[in-house]
Amino acid sequence: MSKPVIGFIGLGLMGGNMVENLQKKGYELNVMDLNKDAVAACVARGATAASSAKELAEASDIVMLCLTTSAIVEKVMYAEDGILAGMKEGSVLVDFGTSIPASTRKIGADLAEKGVGMIDAPLGRTPAHAKDGLLNIMAAGDADTFNKVKPVLEDQGENVFHLGALGAGHTTKLINNFMGMTTVCAMSQAFAVADLAGVDRQQLFDIMSTGPSNSPFMQFCKNYAVDDVSDLGFSIANANKDLGYFLQMVEDLGTQSKIAEGSSSNLQAAFEAGMGNGNVPEIFDYFLKLKK
Repeated sequence: MSKPVIGFIGLGLMGGNMVENLQKKGYELNVMDLNKDAVAACVARGATAASSAKELAEASDIVMLCLTTSAIVEKVMYAEDGILAGMKEGSVLVDFGTSIPASTRKIGADLAEKGVGMIDAPLGRTPAHAKDGLLNIMAAGDADTFNKVKPVLEDQGENVFHLGALGAGHTTKLINNFMGMTTVCAMSQAFAVADLAGVDRQQLFDIMSTGPSNSPFMQFCKNYAVDDVSDLGFSIANANKDLGYFLQMVEDLGTQSKIAEGSSSNLQAAFEAGMGNGNVPEIFDYFLKLKK
């Protein structure tokens, strides 16, 4: 059976590596990105550059998005020459980004009116895993649509989960990032408070890491706060965006999260202090200088 033609929009670190992996596995790719160098790299390996999202959708069986915000996804979807205008009946849209679940469900409903399926499939792990097809993929959508794209997802991910109805993937990713980024904020401030109190940061880590607080996130925070190595490849700007999305989702659900509000306010303050491009554990520097 021939492989489906893939249209891929969003060739950043993650998306570009995902495309390279798909090309190595024999898929025909149509690509689009504002970064001409990223497009050229894919074209050099055999991809076709699309001049518009509509053109890309018309030429593809599956359209994949790896974009940064819900606002950008909606812009690419609903523009006059956007994805919605070009999607063919029976085709599928896969959104790999981290988006607001309510937006995802709206897009899915509009696609369904054209006979087009949608899967939200946010990602876990790193760009290095993307290049090797070893991502964690949190997919959601109706079972028939999921099964249609499952073989392609399995070429991109080592662990592919089906989480239920459309939007469940983005919901799960936001909950996951709320937990993770709140943990990083708490641990980074723990190291900063230790420093301000005259407690050796390495000793604090040695003690805390022997107990149940130990985790990979603690190691990432220690790497920066103690060893000055910033090796968690997730920016303060992205964490700030995701906590904002989590709070919006919580509001849509008719509840609230004071914990998320605290994490969000710290991330926003660090972002406003010009630290947005730094990896999340670098918020340690913000906490170290924080005054009453």
